[in-house]
Amino acid sequence: MLSNKLKELRREKSMTLEELAERVGTSRQTIHRYENGKISNIPPEKVEALAFALGTTPSELMGWGGGIYEKYDNVAPISIKRIPILGEIACGEPIYAREEHESFVSADTDIDADFCLRAHGDSMIGARIFDGDIVFIRSQSAVDNGEIAAVIINDEATLKRVYFYPEEGKLILSPENPRYAPLVYVKDELNSIKILGKAIAFQSTVV
Repeated sequence: MLSNKLKELRREKSMTLEELAERVGTSRQTIHRYENGKISNIPPEKVEALAFALGTTPSELMGWGGGIYEKYDNVAPISIKRIPILGEIACGEPIYAREEHESFVSADTDIDADFCLRAHGDSMIGARIFDGDIVFIRSQSAVDNGEIAAVIINDEATLKRVYFYPEEGKLILSPENPRYAPLVYVKDELNSIKILGKAIAFQSTVV
């Protein structure tokens, strides 16, 4: 039965009603009605979206074979995982990066990230990272020159391109917006700086 299978798969994925609703483009209340059987006549396009979001096929989700869903059964489902959001990160002036896990973002398993941060500000717009974007970070203590990284400075965080010159004892954190000047740190100032990880992907909201 669809309602039981839907609830079972959603719980296996550790996905909330809100998260599933967001992925299929409907409301939490509608997903809840699907799961308790109050809505049984679900449009085929919604069945397809539900199946892909839950990593299965429409026919398996419905418990049917062939029919109007047969054309979808040879399409590989999208696998997703949940990545914790650790707080906001500044793309202008640094702001405090809270370490507790506030919530999670669902992302394709191909994104090799350990956590993500919500960008704040406009200093990285040249890299197509805008205010409110989700930036996926892979934890590592160093990055190559020119790579974008999440950097902690005196317990505050910023997102910038990193240029480190060890022979000079100098670190440059460069924005991607000509309105902002690079942040330059030298010698003992480097003791207060820690690279959290490399930015490997971002997710924007379509408006």
